[in-house]
Amino acid sequence: MTALSRLRQGVRALWAWLQPVNDDLAAQVLPPDLLPLFLRMRRAERQHSLNVLRTLQRRGCAHPAVWQAALLHDCGKARYPFPLWQRVLVVIVGGIWRERAARWGSAQPRGWRRPFVIRQRHPQWGAEAVEALGGDPLVVQLIAKHAERLPHPPRDDFERLLQALQDADNAN
Repeated sequence: MTALSRLRQGVRALWAWLQPVNDDLAAQVLPPDLLPLFLRMRRAERQHSLNVLRTLQRRGCAHPAVWQAALLHDCGKARYPFPLWQRVLVVIVGGIWRERAARWGSAQPRGWRRPFVIRQRHPQWGAEAVEALGGDPLVVQLIAKHAERLPHPPRDDFERLLQALQDADNAN
């Protein structure tokens, strides 16, 4: 993701309180057991997730598991408070000192390292939450892997779906 894309995300998050959130759309896509995970997310994250869903829809991706993963891919961030200034911090530090940020992200989610841990572990936390509520294993896998870039072009159906999710996420 480019610095400009991150900047756009940050600006959208700053003004999220002015924008309506279409929780009804999420309720149409998500099974009732998973909807509470979506509703627990911060307003800006719900808007972002809905934008990812709409991007997938516009691009012709109609797979229900990818739609659900689009709505829940960041639900693991709800485990701990993660204010905007901390999100900006981890993006900047991660861009300058990638290895150091990764090392801090493997610590316990306490103190000044917490935002680095949230950024690094939220895919796994989200996947675990969806799995615990009986979510589709494909949705679980897409959420768990959504932050891992493929080192090659997609080679199978799962990788094509993952790439579509990542592309839509990066566009928003």
